[in-house]
Amino acid sequence: MKTALIIGSTGLIGSHLLDLLLESTEYGKVIAFVKRDSGIQHTKLEQHIIDFDQPETYKELVVGDDFFCTIGTTIKNAGSQDAFRKVDFGYPKEFATIALQNKVKQFFLISSLDALSTSSNFYLKTKGEIEDFLKKSSFETIVILRPSLLLGNRKEFRLGEKIGAFFMKLFSFAFTGKIKKYKPIQSEAVAKAMFDIAQKNYKGFHIIESDEIQEIANKKS
Repeated sequence: MKTALIIGSTGLIGSHLLDLLLESTEYGKVIAFVKRDSGIQHTKLEQHIIDFDQPETYKELVVGDDFFCTIGTTIKNAGSQDAFRKVDFGYPKEFATIALQNKVKQFFLISSLDALSTSSNFYLKTKGEIEDFLKKSSFETIVILRPSLLLGNRKEFRLGEKIGAFFMKLFSFAFTGKIKKYKPIQSEAVAKAMFDIAQKNYKGFHIIESDEIQEIANKKS
């Protein structure tokens, strides 16, 4: 059985993914890197409470087969653009670099719809930059998932997101054709798709848009 590694396991997508990894028969061990104790206990789970800014203290622990990066924040929650960039670009880059050095085979990242390194939007630009970095790396498999507006119960309240989700769900019937990928998507669906893709042994670099994520999630495992 394989060993899974994950950062962002307490987040909206990551928490669902962690459940799938722990319940699966494909993984004999799940290594989670967290800032504080999650309180989750499981015979498969190996939790490391780390300082993400001190890679030399955890680099020897990043050993396994599949790395799942579901970490992410917002500029508002981070407090500044620099703090946001550290979480959404700096940490994924650092872990990817270490994982590659330690011969991890597959790397999976949650990005964002419309991510683009040349975007004038700082959020989308940052997401695009980490995608570009990964595209140049030499993992056997790199898969970028770009979900649309996420639906689910976050630990923190985001008013703008709640309002947006309400109206997008109300008019979800209109999301067809070229704008199909903009339809809101459940966080559980993204987690399921991410898990399922990891079992397909894709080779090379792949970007999966939100409507494709939904299609994969709808298929029976």
